[in-house]
Amino acid sequence: MRAAICGYSVAANQDHVIRITKALLPIILLLTRVAGQSPAPEEGIPVTDPLVIAKCGPCHAKDDRGNLERISWMRTTPEGWQEALRKTVLDGRLTIAPAEARAVVKSLSGSHGLAPEEAQPVAYYAERRIQEEGIDDDNPLTSCTKCHPAARPLSWRRSPKEWEQFVETHAKEYKFDLNPRTITALSKTTSLHTPEWTGWSARTARPDLSGRWLVTAHLHGGGKYTGELQVERGSAPDEFSTRIKLKSTKNGFEVVRTGQTVIFGGYQWRGRSRGVNPPNSPEDASNEARESLWFSPDLTRAEGRWFWGQYQEFGFNVELRRPSTGATLLAIDSQSLKIGSKSNAIRLIGDNFAAQVSPADLSFGPGVTVRRIVSGNATEIVVEVDVAANATPRKNDVSLHGSVLKGRLAIYDRVDYLKVTPESSLAAFGNANYQRGFGIFEAIGFQRGPDGKAHTADDLDLGPIDATWSMEVFYAVDSSGNDKIGKVSTAGLFTPAADNPGVNYDIWVIATAVKEFSKDARPLVGKGYVVVTVPEYTFNGRRYIRDLDRWIEEGTW
Repeated sequence: MRAAICGYSVAANQDHVIRITKALLPIILLLTRVAGQSPAPEEGIPVTDPLVIAKCGPCHAKDDRGNLERISWMRTTPEGWQEALRKTVLDGRLTIAPAEARAVVKSLSGSHGLAPEEAQPVAYYAERRIQEEGIDDDNPLTSCTKCHPAARPLSWRRSPKEWEQFVETHAKEYKFDLNPRTITALSKTTSLHTPEWTGWSARTARPDLSGRWLVTAHLHGGGKYTGELQVERGSAPDEFSTRIKLKSTKNGFEVVRTGQTVIFGGYQWRGRSRGVNPPNSPEDASNEARESLWFSPDLTRAEGRWFWGQYQEFGFNVELRRPSTGATLLAIDSQSLKIGSKSNAIRLIGDNFAAQVSPADLSFGPGVTVRRIVSGNATEIVVEVDVAANATPRKNDVSLHGSVLKGRLAIYDRVDYLKVTPESSLAAFGNANYQRGFGIFEAIGFQRGPDGKAHTADDLDLGPIDATWSMEVFYAVDSSGNDKIGKVSTAGLFTPAADNPGVNYDIWVIATAVKEFSKDARPLVGKGYVVVTVPEYTFNGRRYIRDLDRWIEEGTW
């Protein structure tokens, strides 16, 4: 089993438990089932953009149907087309100005891109999100996951002939053993022509994302934020300028960011923004960030990640939605309430709340009673609630005037265990010459679910809890102590040491609960597994894969 971390190469020497990505599971299972079946030929997708024809036509011959050799038999994301273009430039087969390159990528991302339904399961690759994939060793996709996350090949759609040519060439270039089932499986599961693409490519209207958007965000290690995003049209129909205002639900800390973005393919947001105030630390939310968002086909909502750091280890998980004419709930500042507790103050954050709200207008689900409305305005309501002594542990909906936060409030009787997130990750030594790769961790409390057993699928996520942080080194041959490897702050930030020892270290990042105890009166403890390794060396758009002892191309934007 292999894990893809932050959209980067697989750490083949890690044997920790893999959690299967739900969105990719149908594709992965289908890859196994269809291996060995014969692919069928497919028609190409004509290229009509004069610039693409001018730049690509000298090597990719055009036929009488307007198809460019190879290009017309593939579709992919903006990152995919940029990778292909960069490789062509690095190989010396193309000379192109930066503005022309951007225009070619933008054009192909529209005419030969992915439909929203095809792009969503693999969006985590562009988001550089920590994502663990369940890939069994007998799955044909293992030919790919030795170097890449599964999302990288699954971000491409090709004809059977094109898949065959690509995989065979790739195997020769990078000198790996080819599984013959891989070609057939990819041809069937990531085909060129699909109902989703047929429907999406028929649309002609350009997206207009200008105006006001409501934002819900989670900063790993920093908690929940809410706010708004103002989008203004730019110099081109698919380019926009942005202004973001966010406020922490935990401590009221405010973040203001401005930026620019481009929309690829009618729904893929790729932007950059930075805080109006300079950042004070690597994890500061004012750092310059890259933005990757996936918009729904109706362009009324979006989800994705805004991230920064040398290894993209910091970032907001983001959701956008258009304001409605009625009240909109965005978040509550308490994720869980204990059974039997009284006079709990809860703050509801949202938009367009009525001037007068009564307890009858609110619902916190079974077992929870609203005592009184403490205060309120158009964007915030503070209430006091009681939880019945006989309430059942469960996830409750929170609603106001028809706006509902599904399963957002956990009702629990005790915290049974802690989980440190991410459960497994990479960090990198660094200094003035090579930047560090940090780790940022949260301690999440859980209660056993209805089955009465801990660490099962029905357990209740109670949200972050207060904890102290420490680290523990696995056995080290050179008897290295913590000071030679790094340190963990009181906020759960792991900072690797500056000196690069040239070897890997395995450590636990340990959270010890401040107020939650086990049945034998011991503080609850959770652990996160971290491999602290040497810096990731890059050169001219290529990335060195230590497991393979060779360089591969790496796309960025």
